[in-house]
Amino acid sequence: MAAYSSKLACLALLAFVAAAAVLVSPCAAQSSPQDFVNPHNAARADVGVGPVSWDDNVAAFARSYAAQRQGECALQHSSGPYGENIFWGSAGASWSASDAVGSWVAEKQWYDHGSNSCAAGKTCGHYTQAVWRDSTAIGCARVVCNNGGVFITSNYNPPGNFIGQSPY
Repeated sequence: MAAYSSKLACLALLAFVAAAAVLVSPCAAQSSPQDFVNPHNAARADVGVGPVSWDDNVAAFARSYAAQRQGECALQHSSGPYGENIFWGSAGASWSASDAVGSWVAEKQWYDHGSNSCAAGKTCGHYTQAVWRDSTAIGCARVVCNNGGVFITSNYNPPGNFIGQSPY
């Protein structure tokens, strides 16, 4: 009987470990703070702007907002107290922090620092927010939406992108 109980306990432990692995794996797929901070800081260093650091309060706001978008993955800004960049990736890919930040920073090609403007018909406000010199703290979040897509948001404190002001 002792061997049976021991075997049963072992099977229960294995079932618990397997269940825990399933519960942990979505978290493991999430992007870490440094996965967001590092590409932001690389883009900022490229134009001589000081680094940003991770802020848990800003990140809590980002997580809360991302959770609100999880149902439909809509590219809709939060209208919150921080500057904000948002990203949507379609189902079927493991979109990451580097994909989101990379897409925002890629807008640099359309930003003319001399005139502080975007090329005609192009968007560059995600880039200018990412490198905004007065933004010193970020918090970001990533969720897999109910439709399989991915929603990623980065929030910036203090906010940037003020009309008529240059980001750097």
